[in-house]
Amino acid sequence: MEHMGAVLDKMREAGVRIDRTGSSFKVRRGGSLKPVDIITQPYAGFPTDVQAQMMVLMACTPGISIITERIFESRFMHVSELGRLGADIALEGPSAIVKGGRKLSGAPVMASDLRASAALVIAGLVSRGKTVVNRIYHLDRGYENIDAKLKKLGAFIERVEET
Repeated sequence: MEHMGAVLDKMREAGVRIDRTGSSFKVRRGGSLKPVDIITQPYAGFPTDVQAQMMVLMACTPGISIITERIFESRFMHVSELGRLGADIALEGPSAIVKGGRKLSGAPVMASDLRASAALVIAGLVSRGKTVVNRIYHLDRGYENIDAKLKKLGAFIERVEET
């Protein structure tokens, strides 16, 4: 679990309580959430693969966070889709300025890659109303039976066929 150090550090900085038991983590809010700034870096820094998911957390956290992508140039494809849900995120060069604390509302969104897919599912779960994530083949490529796993955690999620 040492490879998760940078992610766990940022989550704790944001006010998330993380308890480790063996190879498992129990994660919950530890009080008020706080905005954090993130810069993606090669290992052992903050991984680009978690940037989109942390952006969802920061979109729900009151205050301003800056997420700077230093690994992949176009890793912000999910920003416009999060905007459809009501997130206030502006792009400036390699950085996303996230003005957090707004309530997200359900809307149809389009997944552009594996990480964006996961972030959009998370955003849909915290949104009011129904969110439909299209092009989930990206999600299925990286997360086996994610809908069933999320249901076991109490999520209201269903897989529907496109018409």
